[in-house]
Amino acid sequence: MTCPNKSRRQFLQYTAVSLVTASSPASAFFRLNNPCLNPSKTPVSKLEELAWQGVNPENWWDCHTHIVGSGDNGSGITLSEQMNAPLLHPIQTLLHWAYANAACTGKKGGQDVGYVNRIVALLETMPKGAKAMLYAFDKAHGANGDADHANTAFFVPNEYAMMLAKRYPERFEWVASIHPYRRDCEAVLEQAVVQGARAVKWLPPAMGIDPASPQCDRFYKVASKLNIPIISHGGEEKSVHGADQPLFGNPLRLRRALDAGVRVVIAHCATLGNDLDESGKSIRSFDIFAKLMAEKQWQGQLFGDISAIVLRNREVDVVKTLLTETAWHSRLLNGSDYPLTGVLPLISIKNFVESGLLAEETLEPLLALQDYHPFRFDFVLKRSLSWQGKRFASSVFETRPFFTGEVNS
Repeated sequence: MTCPNKSRRQFLQYTAVSLVTASSPASAFFRLNNPCLNPSKTPVSKLEELAWQGVNPENWWDCHTHIVGSGDNGSGITLSEQMNAPLLHPIQTLLHWAYANAACTGKKGGQDVGYVNRIVALLETMPKGAKAMLYAFDKAHGANGDADHANTAFFVPNEYAMMLAKRYPERFEWVASIHPYRRDCEAVLEQAVVQGARAVKWLPPAMGIDPASPQCDRFYKVASKLNIPIISHGGEEKSVHGADQPLFGNPLRLRRALDAGVRVVIAHCATLGNDLDESGKSIRSFDIFAKLMAEKQWQGQLFGDISAIVLRNREVDVVKTLLTETAWHSRLLNGSDYPLTGVLPLISIKNFVESGLLAEETLEPLLALQDYHPFRFDFVLKRSLSWQGKRFASSVFETRPFFTGEVNS
């Protein structure tokens, strides 16, 4: 089953419903429920050994990792009531359940601890030095600078992400999330950098952030001074409702940040949906991303992360373009979008084989990895993709220097 023209939300809704209604989970498509197998038992293949060749694990930081939980263990995480109201909001409730299932968080009452235990176990089976960058997620805010609780889909405090990174420094880094309309946004950003934050995460459509608004200018000024990048979602986003401002995902709206001297990472390379170009014409968001990448003045400031590009709802030709545009590779950063990589039906290895992007002999070892280890699966899958003899450069998977400021790309 492929759905290149459907939104991610539509497909996730289908997946969530299927997770509950599937009667044959062992069938070809209905490999839905994450088996949560022991990661220490993950089979090692020649394919995975080849994937690590040329990549220094000390530089392997997954730059797009979400924190999943319910606030049941003092984490401070909060969820919209829609995510826990099966009768009033069945789809949102099922989606939350799907994410928790993918992250193997366990039963209600232990989800915060279950998430941490699972992700630590996964990373402990990776080479020494490999890390995940954990995302905080700020509340939606109104134009007056006040928190908009009614339109906040979920909230993950900076303090919690920071605490996990300090508790497991050998496996985690952390990414702050700070709404630029907050009255204290400048002070919060400065404090986050002091406390080790490597970047700032925005999801503009859900958080109610217009990156092109003058209200962001004071935040941009501090971010530029501190040289901390903003990782901002680009393109369509409907899996998280929140403030529900789809126009704010247009990559063009990030030009204001670039003009202010901020390093910007467009999440997913804007590989989903359409946005309006300068003429008002609706075109693929990815084509707008490509246009921005071609503008010479941004070559040291504008980057893209390749998280979620392997999901079923991405067009095959978008992946082909990312592989063959080798001039971009020094500006692409690897991320998984975990725990989405643990939602089994969202990624079809067979589709990549049939599209000529994967050799047929990769199918079996990748399927085995998919069942056991979402991080290693996502990495080996992307390292194995090939089109017209082009693969992602090793540098795409060595993201640490970008976030530590050791190199100026």
